Amino acid sequence: MNEYDALVVGAGPTGLACAIELQQRNLKTAVIEKGCIVNSLYHYPTHMTFFTTPELLEIGGIPMTSMYEKPTRTEALKYYRRVAEHYRLEVHQYERVDAIKGRDLAFQVDTTDRLGCRRQYRARKIVLATGYYDVPNLLNVPGESLEKVQHYWKEAHPYYAHDVLVVGGKNSAAIAALELHWSGARVTLVHRGPGLSDHVKYWIKPNLENRIKSGEIKAYFNTTVREIRPDSVLLATPEGELRIPNDFVLALTGYRPDLEFLASLGIALDSDTRRPRTNPQTLESERAGVHLAGVVVAGMHTNEVFIENGRHHGKLIAEAIAANLAG
Repeated sequence: MNEYDALVVGAGPTGLACAIELQQRNLKTAVIEKGCIVNSLYHYPTHMTFFTTPELLEIGGIPMTSMYEKPTRTEALKYYRRVAEHYRLEVHQYERVDAIKGRDLAFQVDTTDRLGCRRQYRARKIVLATGYYDVPNLLNVPGESLEKVQHYWKEAHPYYAHDVLVVGGKNSAAIAALELHWSGARVTLVHRGPGLSDHVKYWIKPNLENRIKSGEIKAYFNTTVREIRPDSVLLATPEGELRIPNDFVLALTGYRPDLEFLASLGIALDSDTRRPRTNPQTLESERAGVHLAGVVVAGMHTNEVFIENGRHHGKLIAEAIAANLAG
C-alpha cells in the first residue's frame, strides 16, 4: 500500500497549488482526480476567454503567458499541464475516491480507477480541493434525464437549425443564447427572475437584451420549466402554461459543491450557510487532519472563491501541515 504525508483530492488549479506547496516542504504528496487534470476547466466552453488576467491564474511561481490580454481556456489547459510536469506532481487521473477512513496521521483512502480496479493509500493528512463544477443545480422536473438535456455549455455548432431552450439568466446562459443565435439556432430563453442578472458582463447584457427586444431571441421571464418532453417543453409563465417545440434544453442554472460527499467524509456543515466548518488559520475541518481548499470552503456561496483567491489556500494549508508533522 502506498504511503504519503498528504493526499490531495482534486487536481484543479487549487489542488495542484496545494500539492506544489506541500511538495516544496519535502512532504510526500499525491493528487487523486476523478477526471482529467484541471477537469473543470476542460469542461468549460471550448472557445471561452477568462475574465481575468494571466498572472491571477498562476500557481507555483510559474509565469502564465497568453496571446492577448485575457487567457483562453486552451492556454489555461496548456499552462496547468506544464506546471504539473515542471514540478513532477504525482497525479492519479480518472480515479475516484470512494471513502476516507481512519483518523489524523493514519488515514486510509479507498479509490476506484477507470478500469474498475480498487486501490488503497495511507496518508497522514488529507486536503480536499474538489471544487463545485461537477454538480449542476438540477431543475427537478419530469424529463430532465432525457439525453437532449445538457447542464454544460460547450459550443453552438451542434444546435444549428434546431429549437433550443436556454434556462438561466446569468453569464453562461446569456453567452450561450447569443452564440446559439449567431450560429443559426432558434433560441428561447427562460429565467425565473424578472430579467437578466445585473452580474451579466456589461458587453453581453445589452447585446442580448437588444436581440430579445427585436424578437430575434424569444424570452420568458418570471417563468419556470414544468416538464420536458422529447419534442417540446412545458413552461409555467405569468400568463399560464405554455408548450413550445423543442429539440434541446441547456439548463445553465449554476453548480454547487458536492456537499453530500463532504458530509459522508465526516465534514461538519453549518446548518444555515452550508459552509464546512474550518479553522480560518489552517483551513482544517472539524475532522482532524482533513483540510479544505478552494471553493468548497465557501459552501453554497460559490461566488466568493475563485481560482484567483483559492490558489493561495495551498500555502496556508501546507504551512499548517508541515508544522504539525514536524511537531
